[in-house]
Amino acid sequence: MPDFHWQPQPGEIEFDAIRASGPGGQNVNKVANAVHLRFDIRASSLPEAVKARLLNWADQRITSDGVVVIKAQDSRSLERNRADAVARLIELVRAAAHVPKARRATKPTYGSKQRRLEGKAKRSGIKAGRRSPVE
Repeated sequence: MPDFHWQPQPGEIEFDAIRASGPGGQNVNKVANAVHLRFDIRASSLPEAVKARLLNWADQRITSDGVVVIKAQDSRSLERNRADAVARLIELVRAAAHVPKARRATKPTYGSKQRRLEGKAKRSGIKAGRRSPVE
């Protein structure tokens, strides 16, 4: 999937407004501006191949039940945190949609073998020169 463009459907994402951690004083203590985004991979509209890749990923944001949980709390605005969480979810899904190119095993070329052996012979000569002469 070279250019995978996916947008989550409105019913697929669940948002919970929570209080942010860290500095911020009174604003952090009284306003719930951080966002927990929950996205159920199995119940989503993603292609089956992408679902399988996401479920097999060892990512701490993906629970054993197949739910992606993303916490966004960088902004003081609930809407900006919500948009940030959705953008991070889309980036995660795009990364899972990318299938790495399979590597084909090749043999070393004749020239590379010769260069390797020349290097070994040169190094051997250097070490042999360090030895004391045998009488």
